[in-house]
Amino acid sequence: MEKLQQIIQSLPSEPGVYQFFNARNELVYVGKAKNLRKRVVSYFSRDLENRKLQVLVSQITDIKFVVVGSEQEALLLENNLIKTNKPRYNVLLKDDKTFPWICIKKENFPRVFLTRNLIDDGSEYYGPYTSVMIVRTLLKLTAELYPLRNCSLDLSPKKIEQGKYTPCLEYHMGNCLAPCVSRQTEDDYNNSIRQVKKILKGNLSEVQAYLKDLMSSFSDKYQFEDAHKVKEKIEIIEKYKSKSVVVNPDISDVDVFSCVEKDNSVFVNYLKVVDGAIIQVHNMELRRKLDEPKEELMMMAVADVRDKLKSQAKEIILPFHPDEEWDRICFTVPKIGDKLRLLELSERNARIYSLEKGRSETKIKVKGKDALLVRMKNELNLKEIPHFMECFDNSNLQGTNPVASCVVFKDAKPYKSEYRHFNIKTVEGPDDFASMEEIIFRRYSRLLEENRELPQLIVIDGGKGQLNAAFSSLKKLGIEEKIDIISIAKRLEEIYKVNDPVPLYIDKNSTTLKVIQNIRNEAHRFGIAFHRDKRSKEMIVSWLDSIDGIGEKTKEQLMKKFKSVENLKQAELQEIEKVIGKSKAVMIVEQLKQL
Repeated sequence: MEKLQQIIQSLPSEPGVYQFFNARNELVYVGKAKNLRKRVVSYFSRDLENRKLQVLVSQITDIKFVVVGSEQEALLLENNLIKTNKPRYNVLLKDDKTFPWICIKKENFPRVFLTRNLIDDGSEYYGPYTSVMIVRTLLKLTAELYPLRNCSLDLSPKKIEQGKYTPCLEYHMGNCLAPCVSRQTEDDYNNSIRQVKKILKGNLSEVQAYLKDLMSSFSDKYQFEDAHKVKEKIEIIEKYKSKSVVVNPDISDVDVFSCVEKDNSVFVNYLKVVDGAIIQVHNMELRRKLDEPKEELMMMAVADVRDKLKSQAKEIILPFHPDEEWDRICFTVPKIGDKLRLLELSERNARIYSLEKGRSETKIKVKGKDALLVRMKNELNLKEIPHFMECFDNSNLQGTNPVASCVVFKDAKPYKSEYRHFNIKTVEGPDDFASMEEIIFRRYSRLLEENRELPQLIVIDGGKGQLNAAFSSLKKLGIEEKIDIISIAKRLEEIYKVNDPVPLYIDKNSTTLKVIQNIRNEAHRFGIAFHRDKRSKEMIVSWLDSIDGIGEKTKEQLMKKFKSVENLKQAELQEIEKVIGKSKAVMIVEQLKQL
């Protein structure tokens, strides 16, 4: 204690980082402080109620410190020391190290590709992203705008001059401009890389402005073919932007952080907003060791995420005002408007992430189907275990014969006796949203009239439009609070919930997602079969109507027996005779020969 008292007396009253060591010279705790002396003295000059803190203080035999220029620098240094040394009593930073990144390789004619390994070789990395699908979508966008090489050739000036390479298939397919044989200059290639970097940073407006100027330049020179190619690139960006979660274009470059507490952990969500669109999402978990307040842990996460993702945003939206001040950074705690919507969205994501992590770390002590259903309830954040599920799908062919199907699963297995078909009655033309609204209303108004059991979960085959249409029918019936409802969008297999613009993140290998896909596929199969059967019946009716001497009763008999013209063609005369008699059968067979 005498040695420690001497060290404490020498501590300056400035911002910095302190480190506690034990008798084996092991670093056991790292902390930051606005005032180093005041903070370290607090460990030894008061009765500590926290048992873990008492144990920590009893082990301290040496104290080292580093003075820094500001609280922000102290936070960053603390963060780096914790990640490097992993002191026993510090919070655990549970990082998403396996998430994918986009790498722009440091080399001549840089490649742009997906990776999960960060190598300190001067290359630039963008991410991490929450799914590989998002990365591939971005890479597809950049490839459509700027054809870049994907080979691993050494494109040094010397080797290109020596003519060591020949254009490959990618060049002939239009996916590369063959810099390997000097058909694209390095300046032109690097200009494309600069535009790609802006896209990956979310600066789509800058890229659009650049392309519009380029298009005007080509047009002024009467190079209309080149101007049209640039116009197509602008349209590609517009199409990509239309799929982003847009809040307000006036919110130009903002970081949004929120957190939720659960047991001994704090779960932090980060949203990157550029030009009003959310372009990046990141989650992390921090586990307490010494009952640190959530505000302190969250600020540690803010420093870590901004450092890791190289964020240069000058405004940070938070749910509280931090104690410290950062150089050239504005902290905002919104009360109304679009920034509050962003904060609420981030909090919802943090809550979903906490549920997801809790499920993955909790061993469900049930067996078989019950374990699966409990997992579904947790992963989809449902009110009840989904023992009874129904799925709906619309089906039409170029707007004709609109029909819908409803399949029923009980305990995650098909219950085929309860499957139902629907002919769309009130909707004209191919309107999937109105059709979905109609069948949901018809289905559940009938169940309510008959006082039958309602499902715990409704699955809609489609995106947010179909989901909202179905939900509006549940509201009309007054049962929107009794039944959970989700939709699954085909292209990215994303799951949506009502009033949430961001799809629910579910692991692509999850059994929950497999059950949802299974019930969706079954609804689609059942609907297509009904649609095909209906079209076949209409074809045989229309064909029979063209034959003189065939009445309604005869048509009904033939439809009931043969179902389609094709089946009728393959039938023997004697088989048809048994149904409608010899004279009419001969008439039918003669007409069939003319088809």
